[in-house]
Parts: sequence; structure tokens; C-alpha cells
Amino acid sequence: MEKKIMAELEKCYSIAPLMYQGKPHFLVAAEKKDRCILFDSNGREETTIWEGPGGAMSMVQIPGSDGEFLATHQFYSPNDSKEAKIILATPSENGSWTVRTLVNLPFVHRFDILTAGGKNYLFACTLKSGHEYKEDWSSPGKVYVAELPDDLSSVDEDHPLSLEVIREGLLKNHGYYRVTEDGNVSALVCSAQGVFRFYPPEQPDKAWREEQLLDLPASDAVLFDLDEDGEKELIVISPFHGDEATIYKKVEGNYKQVYQYPEKAEFLHAIWAGKLAGKPVVVLGHRKGARRLFALIWTGEGYSFKTIDDDCGPANVYGYSCDGRDGLIATNREINQIAMYYFENGDF
Repeated sequence: MEKKIMAELEKCYSIAPLMYQGKPHFLVAAEKKDRCILFDSNGREETTIWEGPGGAMSMVQIPGSDGEFLATHQFYSPNDSKEAKIILATPSENGSWTVRTLVNLPFVHRFDILTAGGKNYLFACTLKSGHEYKEDWSSPGKVYVAELPDDLSSVDEDHPLSLEVIREGLLKNHGYYRVTEDGNVSALVCSAQGVFRFYPPEQPDKAWREEQLLDLPASDAVLFDLDEDGEKELIVISPFHGDEATIYKKVEGNYKQVYQYPEKAEFLHAIWAGKLAGKPVVVLGHRKGARRLFALIWTGEGYSFKTIDDDCGPANVYGYSCDGRDGLIATNREINQIAMYYFENGDF
């Protein structure tokens, strides 16, 4: 394995791929009041998208666009996110970027764009719905959806997107992960009430469908076939910003625990699933204690783990393949470091 430091960014947080000018790029943005950086696929800094205000929890490219993307702004923490919103960032021909608000949505933490039935849907999750004092969790979060128009030029702060609530009552509504299965997408959502999966309508006049996978408190989760037996395991961080990473396997229709990471990993936060160096892995990272970056793997005989880096405190991670190399980008928030890790066969 090879580690490359891409940049220093105070409280670096969110990561997103971006196709721009016909080439793969990456966005990295700060949790606090700092900038958003555009990198090329080799981790070289190209430009600054914005200098502030920061508070970028999620960033997602508009499908089919040349670099246009949505992002959250002004979500600085669970105790400082009343002014949170979703913005649209658009590149211009001279290389500058414009930013405008699409909708004000207090406490919006995670969101995505899901495509189904020929339509693009904004899928947005709020961590909570109200806040009067520090650590106030009296107003649970919600899940919102909106059909995205093909032309967003008329949408702004004065003419915002119209959002529909499809789920209420989700306390500490923190985790989101896109699941792609048989060419269809769905949304995995985690809260104190458990892990839920939402399916967009296959036809515009149909309703969203909801399924509960687990009724235990969860902070984040992924669905991924780690042991390559043809069925996805459910890998869960619990509870909210918790210290347990657990693998669940579906047995007779229900998810049963089959493995737990053997250490208490304080403030688990980063999670990504995919293949690195030809090996299925689920990469996780925690922000306190040992502040470790590690991968859960299947050895052929059972589940195990592999440490990637220590004392780095990752907030988020994203894996990719480019120019024949497998890489992992980590926002090592606790040391203000954006890092890229390259892997070769045999590393896992």
C-alpha cells in the first residue's frame, strides 16, 4: 500500500466523484467554515469551488451534467445546523463557479439524487427537525423527496424546490448509503429506530416504498456482498456515532449478527463498500481513540479485518479505480489531512 497526502484542509469532511470536462475528478469539502476543492483523478488540486461557508455534509453530481453538482451548506454540527440548505454549484466557461440555493432545509445532513422510471429524485434526510438548545433531540428527523426538474435555472432561494415528507419520527437520522442492485437504486437510511431501505417509484404516479431491515439503533450502514455468495450482507455502525461495527447476514428472511469488529472503535463515522485490489472490502474509520482506518474482509474461512492507517481520524472515505490502480480517498478530519491510499493485489 502507498499513501499520498493530497492536501491539508481544516476539518475536511465530505468526498464526491465528479465528471468534469470529460474527465474523472473528486470534490473534497470542509465540515466547518472552509473551502471546497476540486482534484483530478491523481489527487492533484485543480481549483477551489468555494471559499465558504462550508458545512458540506453531502455532495452529488447532477446526472448527465458536465460538473454541475448539489451540496449541503451550513451544517456545521448537530448543534449548529438551523441554517442548513442545499445549493447548486455550476461551472462556467472561464473556470469560475457559481453557487445558489435550491432549498433551505434546516438540519439537512445527507442527500442523494436517485434515478428511477426516467426521473431524477432528490432524496434528503434531516438529522432532526428542530433545535432549541445544545444536544436537543426532542424533534426527530424526516426523509424528504422531490422530483428534480430537467432545467434547474428557475429554481433558487425565492423559488425553491417543493419537498414532500415520506417518513417522519427518525431520531438521530444520520446514515445514508445508495444501494444499486440489478440496475435499480434504493436508499439505506439509519437512525435510532433502526435501518430502513427506501425504494423510488418505478413509475411517476406510484408511491415510494419503505422496508425496515433492522430495528436496532444505527448510525451508518452499507449493503454489500462481502463474502461473494450472491447475497448482500448488512454492515452497520452502531449506535449513533457509536463504537461497534457489526456484520449481519440474512437468515430465514431476517438479519442475524455473524461478526463484530473486536475492538471498541470510538466515534465510528467513515464507511464505504466496494472492491480494492480485486478484493471485496468494507472500509471504516473512527474519529476518537485509536482513530483508525481499517477494512472488513472475508478470508474464505470467516470475516476478519485489516488495518490501513492509524491515528488519522477519518470522517469519510471513497474508493475508486483509475488508470489501472485502485485507490481510496480519506478525509482524515482529526488531523486536517486529505489522503489517498493506493492498493496492489495482496494488500488484503
